[in-house]
Order: sequence, then structure tokens, then C-alpha cells
Amino acid sequence: MSSFGGSVAGKELEAEREMEGSMEWKERIDKWKTKQEKRGKLNRDNSDDDDDDDKNDDEYMLLAEARQPLWRKLPVPSSQINPYRIVIVLRLVVLCFFLRFRIMTPANDAIPLWLVSVICELWFALSWILDQLPKWSPVTRETYLDRLALRYDREGEPSRLSPIDFFVSTVDPLKEPPIITANTVLSILAVDYPVDRNSCYVSDDGASMLCFDTLSETAEFARRWVPFCKKFAIEPRAPEFYFSQKIDYLKDKVQPTFVKERRAMKREYEEFKVRINGLVAKAEKKPEEGWVMQDGTPWPGNNTRDHPGMIQVYLGSQGALDVEGHELPRLVYVSREKRPGHNHHKKAGAMNALVRVSAVLTNAPFILNLDCDHYVNNSKAVREAMCFLMDPQLGKKLCYVQFPQRFDGIDLHDRYANRNVVFFDINMKGLDGIQGPVYVGTGCVFNRQALYGYDPPRPEKRPKMTCDCWPSWCCCCCCFGGGKHRKSSKDKKGGGGGDDEPRRGLLGFYKKRGKKDKLGGGPKKGSYRKQQRGYELEEIEEGIEGYDELERSSLMSQKSFQKRFGQSPVFIASTLVEDGGLPQGAAADPAGLIKEAIHVISCGYEEKTEWGKEIGWIYGSVTEDILTGFKMHCRGWKSVYCTPTRPAFKGSAPINLSDRLHQVLRWALGSVEIFMSRHCPLWYAYGGRLKWLERFAYTNTIVYPFTSIPLIAYCTIPAVCLLTGKFIIPTLNNLASIWFIALFMSIIATGVLELRWSGVSIEDWWRNEQFWVIGGVSAHLFAVFQGFLKVLGGVDTNFTVTSKAGADEADAFGDLYLFKWTTLLIPPTTLIIINMVGIVAGVSDAVNNGYGSWGPLFGKLFFSFWVIVHLYPFLKGLMGRQNRTPTIVVLWSVLLASIFSLVWVRIDPFIAKPKGPILKPCGVQC
Repeated sequence: MSSFGGSVAGKELEAEREMEGSMEWKERIDKWKTKQEKRGKLNRDNSDDDDDDDKNDDEYMLLAEARQPLWRKLPVPSSQINPYRIVIVLRLVVLCFFLRFRIMTPANDAIPLWLVSVICELWFALSWILDQLPKWSPVTRETYLDRLALRYDREGEPSRLSPIDFFVSTVDPLKEPPIITANTVLSILAVDYPVDRNSCYVSDDGASMLCFDTLSETAEFARRWVPFCKKFAIEPRAPEFYFSQKIDYLKDKVQPTFVKERRAMKREYEEFKVRINGLVAKAEKKPEEGWVMQDGTPWPGNNTRDHPGMIQVYLGSQGALDVEGHELPRLVYVSREKRPGHNHHKKAGAMNALVRVSAVLTNAPFILNLDCDHYVNNSKAVREAMCFLMDPQLGKKLCYVQFPQRFDGIDLHDRYANRNVVFFDINMKGLDGIQGPVYVGTGCVFNRQALYGYDPPRPEKRPKMTCDCWPSWCCCCCCFGGGKHRKSSKDKKGGGGGDDEPRRGLLGFYKKRGKKDKLGGGPKKGSYRKQQRGYELEEIEEGIEGYDELERSSLMSQKSFQKRFGQSPVFIASTLVEDGGLPQGAAADPAGLIKEAIHVISCGYEEKTEWGKEIGWIYGSVTEDILTGFKMHCRGWKSVYCTPTRPAFKGSAPINLSDRLHQVLRWALGSVEIFMSRHCPLWYAYGGRLKWLERFAYTNTIVYPFTSIPLIAYCTIPAVCLLTGKFIIPTLNNLASIWFIALFMSIIATGVLELRWSGVSIEDWWRNEQFWVIGGVSAHLFAVFQGFLKVLGGVDTNFTVTSKAGADEADAFGDLYLFKWTTLLIPPTTLIIINMVGIVAGVSDAVNNGYGSWGPLFGKLFFSFWVIVHLYPFLKGLMGRQNRTPTIVVLWSVLLASIFSLVWVRIDPFIAKPKGPILKPCGVQC
């Protein structure tokens, strides 16, 4: 926990500082005033001086409060976490004895089935350990927004909060409704943050004129919407979701004009939606000659795969004020250049283009990225993040602050576990107790310097103490003898490999020479980026001729910066400004900045640079989010998980079965790609600053798709046992029964205690378990094969953007029952059929063979019912609203089940094969 240094006079203030945020700020002020009133009763003779004293005391109290930490770590109570840890250890012990029993007692009449089941169980055990270790020390964090305001945003004084750039990415406005994107942008423009420190960049990677026109309408509507939100402090500040709330909107609203203005604003929003819907209807009928803008010129993005870069600034310039005359945040439309033959790297490439554009135009030190369907649900979300990022101690070590994803429009029972509650409320809190949560692609506030591939500042080591008993010449000899070794070892510890060569060059130059330099202004304490803030734009463009040796060395390092970041002197200069803001003199030429911004989004700008390799969003996987966060953690950065009481952001998710499986397929394929790349956590960045438990967590995120192979085998084994009459477990004795019972009890106890400390409901936990099986036997299995085909065979799989329903559909859950054919449905359907057939065959066999065969049957039936119960939501999804399954699915599944049964009968490995001559009874005629 961090806090400002300094002392405050008075015992009362010292006592207040020791409380460490146990009381709210207002309660502290009231308590302090009460003490001052009591003190005033004792000093009535000096009543004239008491007013001044009270005023000074209140100021001291405010200063003391401002010195308090901006956040506090709240570990899980020991009464909840200690029993959880004990059960984990006991479960590990029981698991070892159980696996020992399984290995040492084979089923002699079913060796193949026994061997397959043991291999599956060993993999499940390893997978559980990888998943469990990072959850050993979960934490939650509490922020203090009042202290942040006292320290950086006092009323009546200029705000000192750090600027922030919002990134919103969209690709196809016909699949991602423009009204949803408009609501996201409006919620950003209306956040509770200083308008001069907030900018919004929208990346249109489809170069759509529909998106361009939508932002133009959105900017105009924002002139009325933003002041309305701030005047009445409404939540959320996305109009579609605010007006659709089924709550008493008069609660806590005492302004007499609120009802009138709300009705007027709702009417204006309905008119705004009509205009947007008109643009959508027009966009569905593209003219043969292409789109034409209002001034009569052709739209540059008519060919979405071959068009120049486009930038349009809607707000934030002079004259772009709201209806009350106040300034509005900057809104910028960006569509990067695309040409045939170039690999544009999809979303990761679009995000890197936004990083460069924003650095040239505004260069805020922090970046918040959102998907186009994730709006700001908590207007103070940015302030929540700043409690960590602007902390004087922790903030320098943070690469990003991740918020949990919350969703609207999910059915009440969350049939397909779309909310991912177990991941966001259990796994992520566990990671927050280690090195930090993984980056999940949206709702994340980045430190721009971490995106540039820099290492976090390292704590300075204290100088070693020398003993006075040795003569001075001995110390000098030791120093001279070890100097070269220390220097070389320090160079080896540079970290990050080749990704910070320029940094070592500049840093080494200043520390070694220690002389005043023309460009840098002389050596200073602190990070090297502060030392370089004096660079001028024109000096970066100049060559190395005419400089002396020291200046030539510095310019050579600057050339290496150009090889790293690209040929843009304005952008390079912005990277050297640690606290954000444009370099000196750059803001005086807005037209020049726009020209430079067009240059940095050209399709060839990243060639022969480290963009996508060590800088920005990392390329090489469709799940670029996991890879980007992993690279930052490898460099030693930390991340923080922020869970405010009111969810910071909310979005939409595909709720029908087919779209959900395709979404899971994309995530799993990205994990397989990382596993087969040089960035695999199993072998990447050893010797760096990635903590071991964090490495285990990342390893779990990239190996989980491979669990699909043992999972589908384990779901098939019960049906095989029922059809053949064999079983993977021999007759149980008393000791073996104890291990089985202990294992099941430990599994139940672990789940119950995990739900207890996390607050997750048992229904959410059970839905997660069900979809783990559904996704494992379908999407994860396909991802493994597609990943091998893509990496080894070069067969690329193109993913389409998941369609998102508009917010004004008549049937809120109509998509839940929508059925779309996909090959992902075949394996789960086949498993359901063969297990049902197996149950019927097993029960029929038990009826024919009498009472003695029912005992062994119960174990087989238990495993088959386990499979069917876990696949039950999938079965409901197949039936749809009309409870009918498409014929193609039934035909494929019955065909596969029939082939499987016939092959099994033909090559049944459990039937004893006769050896030698076959003897036949010949009767009395022998």
C-alpha cells in the first residue's frame, strides 16, 4: 500500500492517519469538526482566534486526508481463505492416492479402456493444478475517489488529473449496429472527467461511410446529451440503456426541471435514432458508382481493401461547444490505409494505428480501449483507474488496470455461461494477488509507456557498505578489478532482449558521460524518458554531420529509435514525453499534425519496425489481448484488477448456441496459436521478471483447448462400457471405496468454499461447469485441429464478426432460440446419442441377466448420466423454441453413432481371440 510521505502536527491527525481508510471521508470530517467544537468550549475567551484556528485545522485535516492512500488491498478473510487452502491441499493428497490406486489396479478384462481413462484422469489432474495454483491468494481492491479529488482535482483549481485517450474499434457497421457504436461514443463523451483531458478515437477498419455519417450525427447529438448527463448526474450515460431502464427515474432527482428536460431529451433521442436508422437503410443499397459525400466527391473507402488513410476531427476544436457553451471532449474518426498485398493484422493492427494517431494528436499518458458494443456504465470508471495509475508508488509499476466484463441482454438462467462469472470473479481475483490479471481485450486502461515496450522502473539498489578495517588501496583495487565485470553483468540484465537496445544506448550514454548535452539538457535523476524530454522535432530530423562525438552518439541512438518506432519524428518525440502531452512547439501547427497522423496510419509504416513484435498490440494470434498482456508481464510490469460496486462497463454478447460456440472457437484457436509460437509461456522469457505463478496462469490459458481430447474420450467411455458390459474400474474393495468417496467429497468442498469467498452463485458455477464440457467437446476440439492446420499447414481460418442485435428489438431473447447450422454441433450431439443408446442397452442387458447384474450397472449409469446432464443446455439449444432439431444434425449424429457401433462390433477388443486349431464338437458321428 502506498501513501505520500510527510508529517502532520497533532496527535489527533496522527491517529486519523493510522485508520488507513476504515471510515469514509465525510465521516472523518464530521468527527474532526466534533472534536474542534469540544475544544472551542474550553477556549471561549479566545473566540475571535478560534475561527481562524478552526479554519486552519480544517485545512490541515484536508491535507491529511489527501496524503492518505488512494486505494487499499482487501485480502479475503482468513476465516474463508484458510479452510479453502486446507481443502485444496487435502484434495491434492487424495488425488495422488486415487491416481496411485487407478494405476496399480488395472481392469484386466478392459485394458484399452482402463489405459485411456487413466491417461485422461492424469491430464485432468494436471489441468486442475494449473488452474488452482494462481487462485491461492485472491484479493480485492478498494478505491477512494474523494482522496483522488482532494489530491488532483480540487474545486476552484485547475485539474491535475492525467489525460486519457479512449479507443473504440469497429469493423462492419451492418453487423455491429451503428446505434450501438453511437451509444458507446456518447457514454465516453459524457464521462465524469475533465473535458480537456478526455479524447475519443473511433477506428473504422471497414472504411464505411455509414460509420462516418453516424459519428457526424453522434457529435451533433452530443452537444445536447453531454450537458444533460452532467447536470442531472444520470447513470448510465448511454442514452439507449438509460431510457430503457425499468426503474423510478425520479428517485434522488430533486431538480424541478428534470422531468421536463428528460422528456425533451428522450424525444430528441428518438429523432436521433430515426436519423441513424435512415442511414442504415441507405447503406444497405450501395450504388454501382459507389458512395458520394455531401460535397460531391467520391467516398475514399468505396473499396474497403484498397483505400487511403482517413482522419476526421468532429469535436474538441474551436467552436465545437455544447448547447450551454461548454467545451466538449475531442472526437476523432480514424480509418487506416489499406492496400492489397499487405498484412493488416486485423484488430491488433487497427489498435496500433490508433496508438500512433493519438500520440501525434493528443498523446495522453493513458489509453482506455473498448469494443464498439461496450459502453461506459459507470461515469466515474476513469477516476477508479486513476486511483491506481496516479498512485505515486504503484502507478509507476502498472502496465494496465483491467475491469471485469459485464453484459446486458443475457437470459435469466444464462444457459451458455455468457457472463463468464467464474472467470471474472474467481480466476481474475486470484491473478490480482500474484502479478496481475490477464488482459481480456476490452475495458482496460493502459499505461502508454508500457505499450511502447519499455521496462518498468527498477528500484535503486542501496550501495554496499565497506568496512573501515581494510586499507583504502585495497578497496580501490577491488573496485578496479571488478568494474568491468559489473558493467558487463549489468548490460546482460538489460531485460527484454533486443526490444530495448535504444534504451540501453541512451541510458548508458548519460550515465557514462555525465556531461551537459545539447539535446538532452544534461543528466538528471529519474527515468531516462524524463532525461530525453528536451528533444526538439527538427533536431530529430537532422543528420549526424556537424556534431561532436558525444552528440553523434546521442543521434545514433535516436536513429535506432526510428528503426524501432518508424520514420515519424513527431511520433518519436511524443514517446519521449513521459507525462503525456504534445512535444514543445508541435501544437502550434494543427494542419501539420493531421498530415503526420495520416502518415503514421499508412499501410507501410510498420515495415522494418518493431510494431506488433515488441511494441503495441502483439501480432501472431487471433487473441492478441492475451499475447499483449503476457509480453508486458514478462518485462516485469504489474497489472491491477478493479471491481467497482457499480460495473464500469457493460456490453453485449452472442446468446444463441452457434454464435457462442464460434466465439469460444476463436478464443481457443488463439490459445493454440500462442502455444505453437515462440511466445509460449512454457519456454518464453525465462530469466526475466515473470513470476512463476503468473507463468502457470498463462500456461493454463494456452493449454486448456488440448483438454478437449481427453474430455471427448472420457465422455465416450461410459457409452462403450454400457454397450460392451465392461468397466474401467475393477471390483472395489473398502480402501478403494474410501479414496473414491474422499475424492468426490473434496471436489464438492472445494467448489463450495470457492463460492463462499468469491460470492459467485451456485447456478453460475454450475452453468460454467456445463459449458466447460459443451465447449470442450466441440469448439476446443476443432480449435486444436485448426490450430495445427494453420501453423503447420498454412491453412488459415477466417473469422467473421459476430452479429450483435440492436438494442431496440421487440423480442429481447429472440436470439437465444435462433439456430444456425455449424459443424461444431456434431460431436456433442453424437455423444448424447451414443450415451442414450448405451443407457438403453445397459438397462436391457441388466433386465435379461437378472438381479446380480444391477450392481455393476450403477457405476456405468452414473458416468453416462454425468455426460448427459452436462450436455443438457446444448440439447435445449438444439431443440430451439419449437423443440425441433434440424434433420441434418440428426442424420450426421445417427450416422456417426451407427458407424461407431458397427466398427466396435467388428473389432471388439474385449472378446478373447482363439489361438491354435478351432475344435468343433462332432457328436456321435466322430
